[in-house]
Amino acid sequence: MTESDLRRARLLAAAAVALRDLGDVLNPLGQRFADAGHELFLVGGSVRDAVLGRLGNDLDFTTDARPEAIAAILEEWADTVWDTGIAYGTVSARKGSHLVEITTYRSDSYDQVSRNPEVTFGDSLDGDLVRRDFTINAMAVAITGAGAADFHDPLDGMSDLLAGVIDTPAAPEQSFGDDPLRMLRAVRFVGQLGFSLAPRTFEAITEMADEINRITAERVRVELDKMICGEHALEAVDLLVETGLADRIIPEVPGMKLTIDEHHQHKDVYAHSLTVLQQAIDLETGDPDPVLRWAALLHDIGKPDTRRHEAGGGVSFHHHEVVGAKMARKRLRALKYPKAMVDDISQLVFLHLRFHGYGDGKWTDSAVRRYVTDAGPLLDRLHKLVRADCTTRNKRRARRLQENYDDLERRITEIAAAEDLQRVRPDLDGNAIMELLDIPPGPLVGQAWKHLKEVRLDRGPLDRDEAEAELRRWWAKRNQAD
Repeated sequence: MTESDLRRARLLAAAAVALRDLGDVLNPLGQRFADAGHELFLVGGSVRDAVLGRLGNDLDFTTDARPEAIAAILEEWADTVWDTGIAYGTVSARKGSHLVEITTYRSDSYDQVSRNPEVTFGDSLDGDLVRRDFTINAMAVAITGAGAADFHDPLDGMSDLLAGVIDTPAAPEQSFGDDPLRMLRAVRFVGQLGFSLAPRTFEAITEMADEINRITAERVRVELDKMICGEHALEAVDLLVETGLADRIIPEVPGMKLTIDEHHQHKDVYAHSLTVLQQAIDLETGDPDPVLRWAALLHDIGKPDTRRHEAGGGVSFHHHEVVGAKMARKRLRALKYPKAMVDDISQLVFLHLRFHGYGDGKWTDSAVRRYVTDAGPLLDRLHKLVRADCTTRNKRRARRLQENYDDLERRITEIAAAEDLQRVRPDLDGNAIMELLDIPPGPLVGQAWKHLKEVRLDRGPLDRDEAEAELRRWWAKRNQAD
């Protein structure tokens, strides 16, 4: 037996154990389909992940039963049942902590114009598997009342899984012509699994990259987020650029290539940004953070538009953080990201350079308060982004930057201990302002509130008498100017 055969056997044995552990879900479900005279197979990503030892609580199945029969069986078994896409033959259910999605065998045809197939229900498992996106997602395991049974792999997806290769069942040109989103899914799987593209798959994506324009921004966004949150996000981003897909969906990223960073003459801004992304990932302490990761990747996208050649051969990128924040906002909006996420990422891009004015602890307490206030709930992410942005090879300079940021965080902690930095608000609210100045609700109240907030940032908390005295001074000065 070859080493490959041994590895195959070990992975299949591990998958069998993982599926056996799900017996309380799989066995009753398989038995109900069998009692109704239908086949049931665990399929696609669920089989792939079981083999790779990463099976989660989302389980995908296929069956010869039609949607109405699927729904009827699930109604008797699941806690909740709903139509995911009844026209496409898919019914979903929740059983305990598990999400189950079951789809009737399909044998679809495409018009090569849209990505929406003409749905045709199939009559065989092999016919269903051959229409799937990649060979590693075209494997199935029979589910019976006794649990997992026969392993089906008509396209030898197991060999590609063992080799760490992403390839299509049919010619990639046909597959991507049917559904161009599969090109982006291929890149996403690189990010999630650390696999590589088969040469013919890479070539087809490169030649057909324009076809991604057929896909809606919403669908593109979903794949991009899965890609950026993968364990191998850097490789996926680089592949997105190499294939030309990035030029069509997020051109600001390849636009950073060949733009020399003023602090790192040995690498371009694109390479620097990939390094910052990796260092930001290394600083994460929990689940992948798409806001932090996107901010890390996009933090310098304003440099190409602000690049200036200075006397003496230097290069500058003045205000690239301002330009970059606007560019990030525009691109993320085009990709239909939620407003809150757009705001957070663009604000991190805008603030990422602020720390470099810290200068060995020379900021006033007022400047520290403003830094915290401007970051707001993004402060922890900003800490990570700023630290990740240190990619210099000069060890002395890198150590000084990190020590300076340690000092800034220490000062933030000290000031926060004396003041509520997370809620820097004026020491008088709107009602108190109206009562003291004897004015009705309106713009003047907002102006007074804003002035008191500025005073709060400059001087720290005021007691009631100090706040009222400051408000009266502002009011008198304003009336004199009028």
